Amino acid sequence: MTEKYIEQKLRALTKERGGLALKFVSPGTDGVPDRLVLMPMGKMAFVETKALGKKMRALQQRRAEQLKRLGFKVYLVDDTKMIGGILDEIQSS
Repeated sequence: MTEKYIEQKLRALTKERGGLALKFVSPGTDGVPDRLVLMPMGKMAFVETKALGKKMRALQQRRAEQLKRLGFKVYLVDDTKMIGGILDEIQSS
């Protein structure tokens, strides 16, 4: 399962639930998560997608921890089976 396929599935399932999974790019700041998931009722989280079994690089892990310390939810998705549960969690937060 490729990262691209997982990212496409994330976008599609988020859209089905009335949300957006926007590509997140922050010029000058490396290691930011791939997607900013925005759900109805102002729910949001950052999502890093990886190919099946792959992990975040050290810089990505540090950036995720920085975002978590600021109070944001950050998820790593390396399998399409995870997406529904993560979207449920974002929507219920």
